[in-house]
Parts: sequence; structure tokens; C-alpha cells
Amino acid sequence: MGCKCSKFSACCWSTEQGGDPVLEANIDENEDNNIEGNGLPLFREYTIDQLRKATSGFAIENIVSEHGEKAPNVVYKGKLENQMRIAIKRFNKSAWPDTHQFLEEARAVGLIRSQRLANLLGCCCEGDERLLVSEYMSNDTLAKHLFHWETQPMKWAMRLRVALHLAQALEYCTSKGRALYHDLNAYRVLFDDDFNPKLSCFGLMKNSRDGKSYSTNLAFTPPEYLRTGRVTPESVTYSFGTLLLDLLSGKHIPPSHALDLIRDRNLRSLTDSCLEGQFSDDEGTELVRLASRCLQSEPRERPNPKSLVTALIPLQKDSEVPSHVLMGIPDGSAAFPLTPLGEACLRMDLTSIHELLEKIGYKDDEGTATELSFQMWTNQMQETLDSKKKGDAAFRHKDFKTAIDGYTQFINVGSMVSPTIYARRSLSYLISNMPTEALGDAMQAQMISPIWYIAFYLQAIALLALGKENDAQVALKEGSSLETKKNTN
Repeated sequence: MGCKCSKFSACCWSTEQGGDPVLEANIDENEDNNIEGNGLPLFREYTIDQLRKATSGFAIENIVSEHGEKAPNVVYKGKLENQMRIAIKRFNKSAWPDTHQFLEEARAVGLIRSQRLANLLGCCCEGDERLLVSEYMSNDTLAKHLFHWETQPMKWAMRLRVALHLAQALEYCTSKGRALYHDLNAYRVLFDDDFNPKLSCFGLMKNSRDGKSYSTNLAFTPPEYLRTGRVTPESVTYSFGTLLLDLLSGKHIPPSHALDLIRDRNLRSLTDSCLEGQFSDDEGTELVRLASRCLQSEPRERPNPKSLVTALIPLQKDSEVPSHVLMGIPDGSAAFPLTPLGEACLRMDLTSIHELLEKIGYKDDEGTATELSFQMWTNQMQETLDSKKKGDAAFRHKDFKTAIDGYTQFINVGSMVSPTIYARRSLSYLISNMPTEALGDAMQAQMISPIWYIAFYLQAIALLALGKENDAQVALKEGSSLETKKNTN
């Protein structure tokens, strides 16, 4: 969940920040002095308006995941005004009626900071709203790459890296007094911009004040949880064992069935056929042995996180190879295909963008005023209509200073909104060497029309002009994806 993660080697760790978390509702998001030593902003409270703006009004297009009746909540992706990408978990209103209890839980999780985690950045507790804000991880979940892969199955070396990173995350959290992790599964494991696996911070916090901790099939829950309804550190180890089975088999096998196969020494049926030739029998046996220890019915017989790390380190292979290479992504630029228009944006070809905006006119103003409705305004709005016509004529003739003036007059009236107006003024700002203003208008266009690819392309160009290449790549990816989807519909 976040765009500000630094690259790190397989064994690099961030330092823990001491002291109490800072909760400050009115912090300026652009203040550099509110940054922790590991490059992350201090834990803080956000307003519901800030998070609504970051998600384009909690638009359905920004939903990342939804959970069922046992843990009703929705996770959205979003972007703050300072361009930091975030993930926002929005709880069901009845999940946390006690404001103090919710804030206390969030503060405790917010103290945890590690490069093995998608860290918690803040929360929102306003009226009936209860939301958590974390770093955004851009490259999907372990479940997607393990169970629903499209181009190639995950390599053995990468599966071992995932296991080690997760064990290290759990060991770190345990060392900081946060040993309980709720509902550990393949959907809680996320991949950052460089395809490094990280554990979601959301599982460090209960799903509700009642502590319902498992939303997955009960066949995968620890036996003691079925008896008592409580999660213990040993329960987390059991769930880690189910993840080891996932990594080994490439399928979500119920532990009872897997243990039967292990007892019958039927390891071939337990192993993903896609992994053939990638590891020795001894390596496979060692991982099966570790999974078996984690899945012991008696909690006290299971290893602790530190023992898991110790057992997994000797199994690592290709440790010097970057994660994105192991995942089959040769470099960042090849991670996604760009459309011809996306390529033009990457080249900062403003002439092509101008031609496109002039060609499509206002037909992409979905859900807002169309060209026809502009002509149907009453006489009282004639001055506003004239300012739009002035802007359009100047834009057509490439007189961008006059275009900015005309569109600004139209926008300042505030009678109606148009993503195209903001897009045209954004491009005019870009051509006038005003990238900050251009970025603001491109984001306004996206807020009005959340799935309009032009808005993302203009954001990308503005970000490139501001030297924010990583964020620009994300915007280009979004724009190309939305453009391709629209052209295939």
C-alpha cells in the first residue's frame, strides 16, 4: 500500500521509531518536518473530507477489495494531495462504535514501522466513520500471483523469499509487543512497486471491537480458535503454516488434507507441478517439515517466529536477484504496456495531447454538462458561457495564456463542473511551464470523472515535469489500463 517505499536488499531492516505516535488532524501534508527517519510520514489522524477527496468520493472504481459478513469492510486505493498513494480500509459503521477503543488500537498498530510491512500511516475517526490509512502496495496480492497467475507461475526462489519476509515481519511485530495477527492468509501478503513481498498492517488490528479474527473458511482456522474464539501467538504460527502449504502447492489446500498427504509421504501430490526441477528433494522435504511443525494440533508444539526465520534463511536461493526479476518483470518500464497515447505522454508530447483534446471536444464529460447543455443555458449565464467560448477559441488557436484566463473565469463561477475544462486548463498550464498548477487541475478532472484516462495522462506529464518519475509511472499505468478498457468495451 504505498509509493514512498525505498528499495532494499533481502536482509535490510528499517529502524524502529521510539516515542508516542503523533495524532495531529491539521498537519499540512506537504510539511517535510513531519517525516520519520524511514521516509514515512508520522502516524496521524485524517479527516473524512481528506480521504473522500483522495478516493474521488470513495468511487467504486477505487475499490481494491471487499470482505464478507464476518468482517464487513472495504479497502480503497487513493492519493493524497502530496501525491502519496494510500490504501484506506473503511469499516462497517457498527464494527467500532467506541471511538476511544478504535483510536487506541490504531495508535498501537501505528507505532510499528518495518520495511517488511505495508505500514499504517494514520486513521480517521469522525462521526460514524472508522477508517485506517496505510501505504499502498501497487502489485496485487500473493493470492493473485500464486493462484491466479497470467504469464508465469511464481518461481521456487521467490516463494522462499515470500516465506522469509513474512516470518521476519512476524518476528519484528512480536519483538515490538504486537504478536497477534488476525486472519493471516494469501490476501494479506502484498507486493510493492519493486515486487518485494510485504505483510499488510491491517491484520495487526482486530476486524471489530468484538475481535472477530477470521473471515476465511473455518477449515483453515487453528483448532484452538474453533474451541475458544480467541487468537494467540501460536494461532498466528498455525496460519503461517497454511501459507507455507499455499507456497508449496500453488493451491489453497485445507491443512487436514495436507497433513494426510504428508503422513502418507505423498509429497508429489502436495507440490506444485509448475515447480518441477527448481528444487531438490531435500529442500522440498525441509519446507514440508516446517509446515508440519506449524500445523501441530497442540499450540505449544509450534515454532515461534524467530525459529521460523532461523529455519528459512538457509533455504534461500538467488538472494542477490531483485524480486521483480524473479517475478518475471525485467525492469520497471516493462512492467506494463503503454498505449500509443501513453507513449506520447511518456515523451511529454504536448502537441499530441492538444490535438486529442481538441478532437474529442466535450464528449468525455460523462455525468456532467455536455456541449449541447452549454448552449441551453439561460441569458443570465451568458457571461459565463462567453468565458468558456473565449477559452475554447484560445485553446484551439494555441493562445494558452488567454485560454487559462477564459477557463479560470468559467471555473470561478462554480455553477457547473466539467472535467474537460480542467483538462484543457491543465494542458495550458503545462505548455506555460506551470506543472504544479497543471497537476492540480488534472486531479480535479479525475475527481469529477474517476475513470477518465485523459486525467491520469495529464497527471503523469505534470509529475514528470516535477521530477516525480515513480508517481508518473503509476499514473501512466492507470491511464493506459483505463484507455485500453474503454477501447475494448
